[in-house]
Amino acid sequence: MRLSVLDLVPVFAGADSTEALKQAIKLAQTADSLGYHRYWAAEHHDMQALACTSPEVLLAHVGALTERIRLGSGALLLPHYRPIKVAESYHLLAALCPGRIDLGLGRAPGGSAEVSIALSGNFLENVRQLPDKLKALMELLSHEHRVEGARVTARPVPPSPPEVWMLGTNNKSAAYAAEFGTGYVFGQFMSHRNAADILPFYKERFQPSALLTEPRVIAAVGVVCADTEEEAQRLAVKAASTFAADSRGPTEAHVEITTESHKLIVGTANQVKACLVRYGQQYGVDEFLVVTMVPDYDKRLRSYELLAGAALS
Repeated sequence: MRLSVLDLVPVFAGADSTEALKQAIKLAQTADSLGYHRYWAAEHHDMQALACTSPEVLLAHVGALTERIRLGSGALLLPHYRPIKVAESYHLLAALCPGRIDLGLGRAPGGSAEVSIALSGNFLENVRQLPDKLKALMELLSHEHRVEGARVTARPVPPSPPEVWMLGTNNKSAAYAAEFGTGYVFGQFMSHRNAADILPFYKERFQPSALLTEPRVIAAVGVVCADTEEEAQRLAVKAASTFAADSRGPTEAHVEITTESHKLIVGTANQVKACLVRYGQQYGVDEFLVVTMVPDYDKRLRSYELLAGAALS
């Protein structure tokens, strides 16, 4: 089983954005030393409780302070951006950190309607254009893009391209991943759908691309680990109440507080590991992107440490 980290870069009570970013770096360095496979940072805009608006900027800094862990966006919100700029930014990261860069793509707005307008104008129109943007981006990353007959290259050209993943919670995102030949990350922690409904849909429809020849799947799951099940439950309830009280935070990810919930898996490290093993066997998943939103930086870090001790040792 392979484990990775998804960091929403939360700003917990008593902290500011600078402290949240310091804690993000500490989490990435710890994950690097513990054997986690990836560290991904999410993109959100004008949310008081979340500090990362530009994953690529954070990842450049994290890349200089880590050794081996892969680094990526979870997700970059493609409707807001021109494909050439995205390809250039992640090619630059891949040149700075060879063989370590992932480009996770999403189609959500990442903020309010007003901030979406400020970012890129008519968001619904941008979503309508998403298939064209995905086509252009895949061409740019495989050096096949042309504009008016002339080849356009996203420079610098790295020694190896970023891995491309589509993130989502339903068949629409899975269909895009399949059509354009990217990996797929199923956001179980924020989806009301079951993996059995989504993952076979992606795998059956997958079309090989220049960057990926076979389907690849990651499940993104919420996890709270502690030394005892009772402590884990207490922390999970605290996390749920914290984010439910903040209308600008990710409340939908924190509503199921049970040990076996695939939305939020709560318990000791061995209990969580067992649940992940069962999930992987049931749905054919061998990598999990773990998001832990315990509203205490030290206890959040401890959760990742405990899980690594049980599942990665």
